[in-house]
Amino acid sequence: MKSWIIGFLAVAVLVPVVGARSDNSNVGQKFPAGKLAFIKGQADLSGKPRIVEFWATWCPPCRQSIPHLNEIYKKYKDQGLEIVGITGENPSEVRAFIKKVPMDYLVAHDSGGKLAGKFGVTGIPHAIVVNKDNVIVWEGHPMSLPEGEIKKILP
Repeated sequence: MKSWIIGFLAVAVLVPVVGARSDNSNVGQKFPAGKLAFIKGQADLSGKPRIVEFWATWCPPCRQSIPHLNEIYKKYKDQGLEIVGITGENPSEVRAFIKKVPMDYLVAHDSGGKLAGKFGVTGIPHAIVVNKDNVIVWEGHPMSLPEGEIKKILP
């Protein structure tokens, strides 16, 4: 029990400080094709520019980035940009969270953290920008995403 508490406190303290960490450099890699298990919304993302953000309801920096991502989505959705928030949490808990904290973009479930694991995500929030050719062109903390990186992937 004591080690669990220490581990929890380490995550609670370090994740907000470190955030957006990946053990891999994913820029230049292809985003895996396949269907996402959507919790909110539904979309075929093939050939669409998008921002994929790994997040969790319990993560304070993730909650802080939601309004920022809502604004980006509002500004660029008419130009074809999709945003997908991906979490490994229980879908019913996520739906309850979304009722309190609106997320204007798509939300998907990462069963067992497989997708986050593929990208080596070790700190959240972690955003990945994917162009229409399904190639990752940027990754990092969503609040530090340069607007120029978004404009580069739009038609």
